[in-house]
Amino acid sequence: MRLDFLIEDVLIVELKAIESILPVHEAQILTYMKLLKKPEGLLLNFNVSNLFYEGQSTFVNELYRNLDEE
Repeated sequence: MRLDFLIEDVLIVELKAIESILPVHEAQILTYMKLLKKPEGLLLNFNVSNLFYEGQSTFVNELYRNLDEE
């Protein structure tokens, strides 16, 4: 498997067109983020009526989650 997009060496974007996002899809993007050591991920599902409200999920790598607090 390969990731769909890597933007500015920071954001991983994974594109789907499926009935619903399953835990395996979330695990896929989280795995990409951990292995590539990237701070952010975006999972987009185009098989929804409203992409903005229903079709996107954002993720933050746990390694980078508390950097703003330090």
